[in-house]
Amino acid sequence: MHVGILCKVKLTCASTVFQFANINSTVVKRVNRAGKMSSAQFHPGKVPDQHRRVTVKHNPGFLEKLGDTAGGTVLGIGLFFLSIYVLFTNEGRALQTASSLDEGFSQVVSLGPHPDLELQNNQRLVHLSAKLHTFQALHDPNYKVVVQAVKLKREVEMYQWVEYRESRDYQENGESKTETTYTYNTEWKSELINSRNFDQEIGHQNPSAMAVESVTVVAPAVQAGPFTLSKGLVDQINKFQTLSLRAFPRSLLDSFLSVHDDYFYHTQFPLRPQVGDIRVRFSFAGLSGEDTPLGPPQTVSIVAMQRGEQLVAFKTKAGHLLEILYEEELSAEEVFAKEQQLNSLKTWGLRAAGWALMFIGVQLVTRILHTLVSWIPIVRDLVSVGLKIFALCVSCSLSLIVIAAGWLFYRPLVAAALTAVAALPVFLVRMGLLAKKDE
Repeated sequence: MHVGILCKVKLTCASTVFQFANINSTVVKRVNRAGKMSSAQFHPGKVPDQHRRVTVKHNPGFLEKLGDTAGGTVLGIGLFFLSIYVLFTNEGRALQTASSLDEGFSQVVSLGPHPDLELQNNQRLVHLSAKLHTFQALHDPNYKVVVQAVKLKREVEMYQWVEYRESRDYQENGESKTETTYTYNTEWKSELINSRNFDQEIGHQNPSAMAVESVTVVAPAVQAGPFTLSKGLVDQINKFQTLSLRAFPRSLLDSFLSVHDDYFYHTQFPLRPQVGDIRVRFSFAGLSGEDTPLGPPQTVSIVAMQRGEQLVAFKTKAGHLLEILYEEELSAEEVFAKEQQLNSLKTWGLRAAGWALMFIGVQLVTRILHTLVSWIPIVRDLVSVGLKIFALCVSCSLSLIVIAAGWLFYRPLVAAALTAVAALPVFLVRMGLLAKKDE
């Protein structure tokens, strides 16, 4: 990867983004055409740049509703089987990871506070804590930024128009209508917003490209102690810190640049930006230079396989790769404890995701029953509540069954032991009843 950062023109097509904003204490949906949610604050007392549009909705007939529900049923069936796959395979993944971590912990060799290159540890799993070191600084010649670190990130934002919209459905003269309020505000955004997708582009045009693009540069060679780190280990160095520009010498700035709040502004008036103005912020991760103004080198803790002078991934018997890096000083026990905790959190997270997929799937499959009675108000409401309760009960029960099946498949001995323990109270009760009958 090149050390220098080049300015490039980045042409992107905007997509739809729904975000929340606060306009005079009213929550609205914000559309900047890219599919994300975020928040913004309009200034009180400022007259909002907005307009309204009313559209009339077509009231679908019974057969049309039934057709739409049929499509949802197909999607629900797909989500249902996807949830089974997620829940079942998650148990195998959790077991493989836990077994691999146990295997690694039983074999790991700690190299001590002063790690050295020892041939007897070749092809073995080792643990060490050492300071990062790189051989050359990362720099951006366009902004005269130089940092001795593993990674240097340039984040570019453009001052652009953003469209917000708030929709309200209502009935009038037997017709279903939607009133949509479109509001426009100017903000610093890192993604390019396509104003051609706005409801009213006139007076709210954004540039079609950014003159500078965001980019992250990585040092070509990174060392910890006497070892060179693999790409997989370098990829885990991600604790970025914003580069402070307070002490940046103004004499190095080009005439079209100014500095304010750790940003380079492509304007001489950073507090009064115009649409199309650009600002740039730098951040770094993994300090790796001695006696730099930014601080001492970053200490990292690594668990990986020693292969000559390199640290690479270690493959366990269970098939899992151990290539672990933490940006702090930790013992081998602490590293593996953190990894076990992460594995547990991931396991429960995927279990929750699998249950949610099943719940949504069952709801979509059973929604056809709600459609069949949608023309009877009281029955419709009762059926809606009943179907939600049914979906909740079914998804909870089936999720537990699938997880249990995963345990039976991946951990048969543990599952058999748990089954025996669960059946023990029933067995004891039955034995007690038989003894009483004999008396």
